[in-house]
Amino acid sequence: MADLSVNLGGIRLRNPVVTASGTFGYGKDYLDLVPMERLGAITVKGVAPFASHGNPTPRTAEVFGGMLNAIGLQGPGIDKFLHHKDYMPFLRTVDTKVFVNIWGKKLEDYIEVASRLEAEPEGIAALEINISCPNIKEGGIAFGTDTKQAAAVVAAVRAATSLPLITKLSPNVTRIGDFAKAVVDAGSDMISLINTMPAMAIDIETRRPRIANVTGGLSGPALKPIAVRMVYEAAKAVKVPVIGMGGVSTPEDAVEFLLAGATAVGVGTAIFTDPGVLVRIVDGIDAYLERHGCKSVNEIIGAVRV
Repeated sequence: MADLSVNLGGIRLRNPVVTASGTFGYGKDYLDLVPMERLGAITVKGVAPFASHGNPTPRTAEVFGGMLNAIGLQGPGIDKFLHHKDYMPFLRTVDTKVFVNIWGKKLEDYIEVASRLEAEPEGIAALEINISCPNIKEGGIAFGTDTKQAAAVVAAVRAATSLPLITKLSPNVTRIGDFAKAVVDAGSDMISLINTMPAMAIDIETRRPRIANVTGGLSGPALKPIAVRMVYEAAKAVKVPVIGMGGVSTPEDAVEFLLAGATAVGVGTAIFTDPGVLVRIVDGIDAYLERHGCKSVNEIIGAVRV
């Protein structure tokens, strides 16, 4: 076997495969389906200062090349996350790194969650900051589509915690490198991208949108070429590790992201079809390295020939 371990901003992962936030719940639902010790890390569903019931149903729809979702960031809130046995107490028992995704509707929400997790950091390897959320104080514009707002969120979270920070970038921008630079300059230790892209599907018989929220986030294989391009551009723009994601469903997909410059690769929508895909991707990366005579996965990170 090749050496699959990677250094993600000072965090050693046994391999570069991580779960994407929002697709793996808080881990416990997959305990009997996925050997956690085979994964590089798991990223849990978003945590806010408050509990959220999410959007009305239907909240998901299968579409050509992927899935639409408008879950609405349903979650238990920070109090329940920290203390209920199915959340942080459980996550402290798993044999892999844990990244906690955080979000809010205003800057103070991010600060509150980060501060609470800073006070009880056991079992948390890093925080992932979701900046695709709408800032209610600024008329609903997403934090992640304005470089100044994106940097402000990261700087505020950086001041509230010593935990390593991952900032999850929105794809809904024209110059992803500018946003990568902005959040890194503000204190992010690494970046992850991409999040879902806004999309819509209509049932032509009922003439109604297929999800109650009308529009939702598109994920799945259709997103991959866009994601690979953005990961490549972001990795060229900054010197910190990048977690690439968007449509990964095979080992070949994961290798493509690594070649584009990702240090780790997030798997999301594919888990819904078959949770076993996670381990197959790990094994497939190893097989690729052996086939190409590589002793370490680090030999192929950013190794695309252009």
